Amino acid sequence: MNTPADYELDPQIAVLLKRNEQGLVPAVAQSDSGEVLMLAWMDDHALAHTLATRKGTYFSRSRGEYWIKGETSGHTQDVLGVRLDCDGDTILLTVRQRGAACHTGDRTCFDARVLLGDDS
Repeated sequence: MNTPADYELDPQIAVLLKRNEQGLVPAVAQSDSGEVLMLAWMDDHALAHTLATRKGTYFSRSRGEYWIKGETSGHTQDVLGVRLDCDGDTILLTVRQRGAACHTGDRTCFDARVLLGDDS
């Protein structure tokens, strides 16, 4: 079975990315209904794996390893679309989320603290 590290990013895509000092790009996962679910990090291999398998694949900065959303929790992300912002420094994934997106068990990581009121 191939791991994310076995996947190579298409050079035509790789040249578009602006990575941080660790070679990572932030990736925002948004549900197919438009709800912002989470932010994680990708390197070239994680993005290549995501594009090839359509499974949300990320790089954990704290653990220094790849993780495929739902591999241990069962809360999977089927990737429906992948976009790069105009600067090439942020990835937007449109996903079909099954179960919680947040490691806390919440549907979204953005339910916790409201810093500026939103009555919607």
